[in-house]
Amino acid sequence: MRRPSPRPSEPTPTPTPPPFNAPAARRLRAALGMTPEHVAHDMRVSYGHPRITPDHVMAWERGAAAPSGPELTALAGVLWCSPGELIGRPRTLREHRIARGLAPEDVARVVGHELHAYLHMEETDTWRGTDRQSAALAHLLGLRLPDLVTVTGRDARLGDLLRSAVMNRWQAHVRQVSKLVPLERHFLESALRALHQDYQGHMAATLSRGGGRSDAGDLARDFLDRIVDHFWTRVQAAPPGNR
Repeated sequence: MRRPSPRPSEPTPTPTPPPFNAPAARRLRAALGMTPEHVAHDMRVSYGHPRITPDHVMAWERGAAAPSGPELTALAGVLWCSPGELIGRPRTLREHRIARGLAPEDVARVVGHELHAYLHMEETDTWRGTDRQSAALAHLLGLRLPDLVTVTGRDARLGDLLRSAVMNRWQAHVRQVSKLVPLERHFLESALRALHQDYQGHMAATLSRGGGRSDAGDLARDFLDRIVDHFWTRVQAAPPGNR
């Protein structure tokens, strides 16, 4: 009997480079009086990146390419700055870790995950942790509530709930939203009520101009597409005591 051929192993995902702040890198290098040649030399000799050339450094500063995570950490060392100063706003769990200059081992140890399990979460952008582990992650990485919701994979679900809330009865969604966003109930009610009024007011104003239902749907689509951003804007605008 012929044995089935073994399945080819799935390739390991290549990590996406963190969002690189090219103007900041150029500004920091100039402030130190360094040339791209100096930066490349220090990265090769002091930080173990033998393949880095001045062309790499110039490409990064032009925005034509971006350094990998280890290269960005080394570049920050050469430029005497933190990795966070060289990246744009972090979007993923991996980018937040790099911005804090932490090794995967550091994060895995603090949140209580095996290293291989934590690395898999970074590679797949899927957080698997308890409430306690999520709180430890937020503290270690300095995550604001919107960032915590994003890196723990709750953005899509939150968006679905918010869209349903503004299009229907917002009161029916308070409990479900509270499971995703740990805010006081009375504040969630206020935020959902305001979003509902914003959306319904937009629809009414569009219809009053004679746009018709099709136009109203088109003009409201952007509001619905960015509903999570609108929600956090409402949250951030609230008095501190209400959060």
